[in-house]
Amino acid sequence: MARRSQPINADVPVPGGGQSPARVPPEHDRRQLPGAIKVVAALVLIAVVFIVAAIVGGGSNDGNSIPSAAPGGEQTAKRPEATTPEPVETEAPEEIGFPGFATNNTTRVGGGDPASNAAGVALAVFPSQTPEQRPDAVALVDEADWQSAVAASVLMAEPIRAPLLISNADEVPDATEEAIQSLDPAGSGPAHGAQTFAIGEAAAPSGLQTTRIHGAGPEAAATIAKLRDKLLGGPPDHVIVAPAAKPAFAMPAAAWAARSGDPVLYADAESLPKPTEEALRRHPEVPVYVLGPSSAISSQVVRRIAAIDKRVRRVSGEDPVTNSVALARYSDAGFGWNVNDPGHGFVVARSDSPLDAVAAAPLSASGTWGPLLLTDSADTLPAALREYLLDVKPGYTTDPTRAFYNHVWLIGDQDTIDVTQQAEIDELAELAKIGGGER
Repeated sequence: MARRSQPINADVPVPGGGQSPARVPPEHDRRQLPGAIKVVAALVLIAVVFIVAAIVGGGSNDGNSIPSAAPGGEQTAKRPEATTPEPVETEAPEEIGFPGFATNNTTRVGGGDPASNAAGVALAVFPSQTPEQRPDAVALVDEADWQSAVAASVLMAEPIRAPLLISNADEVPDATEEAIQSLDPAGSGPAHGAQTFAIGEAAAPSGLQTTRIHGAGPEAAATIAKLRDKLLGGPPDHVIVAPAAKPAFAMPAAAWAARSGDPVLYADAESLPKPTEEALRRHPEVPVYVLGPSSAISSQVVRRIAAIDKRVRRVSGEDPVTNSVALARYSDAGFGWNVNDPGHGFVVARSDSPLDAVAAAPLSASGTWGPLLLTDSADTLPAALREYLLDVKPGYTTDPTRAFYNHVWLIGDQDTIDVTQQAEIDELAELAKIGGGER
């Protein structure tokens, strides 16, 4: 499609209007958030003031703020003592989180590792100040198995809505355990009361009802797809087949699975794993979308899929950045984000951190609901990403309060995506005046 050289005019009245309901005060028996989670909570709370002023139509409880404490109630996991984080010696602007944490149009989840990022995202989406703001369950994925972790993103879709947290085979990381205690999942009805889904070798806290999904890689992905059919009571609308050996090309599938409920399966570059083939044969009439170029999944494999299911299409870019933009733009029979105009949320992560795509997946299924985009550098915005953000840059001619707005979440600390790149993304997301119309 043709690319615009200027932002889109967006002088469209906001339907409905009205004010958001008053915030429900937290219960009297509140727990203080421990350590690292308390730091993330305080920073996101600062940014919320700016997000609310810029976002149209986000008005749900599950994507706009993080509490400073969680409500009381029974807790089966051991509750760590509240701690006061050590002061960080930085220059004055960094002490209050600007611009490194938030700008007019961007908010950073700035953990130093995927486990911290996942905990911060989970608490942003589920503030957990009241029972209604808590998830029914959480999904624990193994940091050593990105394939099953990306596939588990489908558990964030309705009706489960389980945010993803990072664990490992030996123990539950502190940030993950603290997040679970704050989220305090009550148990999922469709999953017969499960409070946690533990994928593969991921350790889970004791004292919680856990559904274990065995296996790893393509096998675990096929098992998750089967569980998804059971929990949702029927086949999916679409199936994604992602590259098993090219994580950067598979990362955008996590956001779409969380948003849509479409399962993620895997293919090798030159072959189709048996678990994937068996999963495809269960629903031979469901459209299949292969994510990634022929260098990641060959045309021979696509033909093999077509022999099982004739309704197969490829969505791809030649590199991870353009591949993520391709899925953001794509639309076919209800599949794909079809984000080709302003007024959307976006998530940006590094292409070399597939677990950050998993951590960020809940942001694509709540709040400003937007695609995952990738950058391949800490300090330089890729040209393809810059062009796409410019193409969907919002604009107005007469009244900025009646325009559409973009908002971008950044995943990772400043070693991952530095403040220079964040500032450029902020500028590309900024509402711009078009022409010389009167205000």
